[in-house]
Amino acid sequence: MCYQIVQAGDSRSFPSQHAFYERASPEGSGIVFLGTDAGKAYARTAALDARIFVAIELGTECLGSHTGESRGLEGSNVVGFARFRLGNAAPSNLIELVKQPGTQPSALEAAKTVFQAAGLVVAVCNDFPGRIVDRLIRPYFNAALRRLDEKLASADDLDKTLCLGLGYPEGPISLLERTGLEHHYSVTQALHEALGQEPYAPARRARVAAERAKRGGA
Repeated sequence: MCYQIVQAGDSRSFPSQHAFYERASPEGSGIVFLGTDAGKAYARTAALDARIFVAIELGTECLGSHTGESRGLEGSNVVGFARFRLGNAAPSNLIELVKQPGTQPSALEAAKTVFQAAGLVVAVCNDFPGRIVDRLIRPYFNAALRRLDEKLASADDLDKTLCLGLGYPEGPISLLERTGLEHHYSVTQALHEALGQEPYAPARRARVAAERAKRGGA
């Protein structure tokens, strides 16, 4: 299935060349809006109802912030998506594909097919801030950072315990330091504002890292 790509700013999902770009065509019957301004590009584009599917790259926001919502019945040929990426690490192969209550099954299946054809793994979720992975892992990361502040154990021992006890390949403190505590702050801040739930409130160390990055500190 052919699809067109509209590039609207830098994409976190596809920051570099990928098979997903190579398989695109200007004459595609589907259309994918990529980049930080994907939603704005979608809003400026006409005649989208005739497309087999329309896909909008998301940040932490809901798809409904771009398409609108109506009495829990919202949905069309438009889906949202994000390729999971932790901080400044390389993107994973996971695509979180977002649907609304009334999303057309044919559009959802078409979008799923084109991502899978590019070698990506697709998980489908409903339209919630942060989707699946961030909703699950951000409270865990926050808890680890808070236990470090409380001096439950050293950073090395916290990481070691979780790696050996739970089989994780890398501990949470090391993982966040490697990929960017400031990015963890921006995601958790957005989720806390959207959901109002305490587990998503940014941990102190993430807030400090974000403040330091804003001042240009190393």
